[in-house]
Amino acid sequence: MQLYIGNKNYSSWSLRPWLLMTQAAIPFEEIKLRLSFDADSDFKRTLATVAPSGKVPILVDEGFAVWDTLAIAEYLAEKYPAKALWPTQPLARARARSLCAEMHGGFGALRSHCPMNIEASLPEVGARVLAEQPGVAQDLARIVRMWQEQLDESGGPFLFGGFSIPDTYFAPVCTRIKTYSLPVPAPVAAYVERVFALPALQAWVAGALAENDFLDFDEPYRKAATH
Repeated sequence: MQLYIGNKNYSSWSLRPWLLMTQAAIPFEEIKLRLSFDADSDFKRTLATVAPSGKVPILVDEGFAVWDTLAIAEYLAEKYPAKALWPTQPLARARARSLCAEMHGGFGALRSHCPMNIEASLPEVGARVLAEQPGVAQDLARIVRMWQEQLDESGGPFLFGGFSIPDTYFAPVCTRIKTYSLPVPAPVAAYVERVFALPALQAWVAGALAENDFLDFDEPYRKAATH
């Protein structure tokens, strides 16, 4: 299988299936493309030959393309049932799908005002955004409540006990909490640290830091990268 992704520093959607497959030891070939909105860019031209979505991530299995992170997650869960990528208990599995769907279609304020940027450290931006953007504070409060409820229900260490698809879905939020120093209760902060301790996420972060590729359209708060 091949997984088409964008820049590891910025592409939160790419992180989700990459983290899932890497942590679950599902073999794949990584094909990384430099993010671009330019219709004539290598990014857009290459993706146009792979799938009609024109966006990353895209999973290709024996020539068959699957796009959208939820579709990719479901495809992998069906292809590798022994991996237990979703929780095995039916009600827990339904709840896990609900949380992933909520992340997939919601939290627009957090996404817009705190885009994923692993290389950056922007605590002052995080404080300002929380003070000036009520929607961000509301999104963060919902995520905190969601995570606390699930960790209390499952007993941890991850949202549904063992590592599963929901943890990959919220991994980009964990990076945002770090980048923008967003205040969260101690149990939530501990969960963030456990996600960051995953070998797969450590590998992704190392790749992001090694890119040294500053994309101005993904940088609303900085004029140049700092190293």
